[in-house]
Amino acid sequence: MSELRHVALFYRGRDDYLASVAGLVHGALDRGEPVFAALPGPQAAMLRGALGAGTGGVMFGDMARIGRNPARIIPALRAFIDRHPGERACCLGEPAWPGRADRELREAARQEALVNQALAGVSATIVCPYDLAGLPAEVLADAELTHPVLTRRGACLPSGAYLGPGAVPPRCDEPLARPPPRALTHHYRADLHVVRGLVAAGAERAGLPADRVLDLVLAASEVAANTLRHTLSGGTVHVWHTEAEILCQIDDDGWISDPLAGLVRQADGEAGGQGLWLVNQVCDLVELRTGSAGTTVRMHMRLP
Repeated sequence: MSELRHVALFYRGRDDYLASVAGLVHGALDRGEPVFAALPGPQAAMLRGALGAGTGGVMFGDMARIGRNPARIIPALRAFIDRHPGERACCLGEPAWPGRADRELREAARQEALVNQALAGVSATIVCPYDLAGLPAEVLADAELTHPVLTRRGACLPSGAYLGPGAVPPRCDEPLARPPPRALTHHYRADLHVVRGLVAAGAERAGLPADRVLDLVLAASEVAANTLRHTLSGGTVHVWHTEAEILCQIDDDGWISDPLAGLVRQADGEAGGQGLWLVNQVCDLVELRTGSAGTTVRMHMRLP
């Protein structure tokens, strides 16, 4: 079987989790498949304990780090699969866990939907565990919308709610709340010097470390430069912070037509897509809304 198999695994409690996930890993190892387990820390520790000496054939990744910005999950899966040409890979990915912020869960659901398009045709099984007891009902409903196959206690069935490759759950595209009145704001049409200065000033005022200030300025510059390349009316940058994070939002009247923009790294010398790729790599969360009315890119960075 060479096609992609994308499965939502619903579990309830530790014993159910270990029986389902450890059994899946053992089966993959018995078939000689390379296994990648990108799980939050507690779940990874449980699986390591259950596998014991069998962990040697499993590559573990910390989903709280890899998937802090969910837009980095697909590239991580692709990189693992590409390291094993000619083999069928087994990937565990748990991007939604109890206590994760709703805005992060929405972006995780978007990436779950885009997996079906970005990895179509690859030889891999991707299984995504979902905690029935700890996750909100809307997150569990999103899992049914984004996975062609569902499994509970070992029983697999097609998802009757599955939206199809690349189709995202409606709540993923709900409009973002407007920036607060206290946000620093600037409309730009050509010169990005003021944009960079505004972002740097806001980041420094919020207490972002110097190296991360540079990252945020670079990310904002890439998005603003896209505005100048693809629109005629310029864009607007907003910068504000909370106790936990600094946010930079850029609005323009362009439309990003490729849903995989920023998720696939372009080859050296290949035009297009590198700006959003960089933004996704350096930011802790990126929320993107785009359509005929324009595009909003909201970049988050956590404060120390």
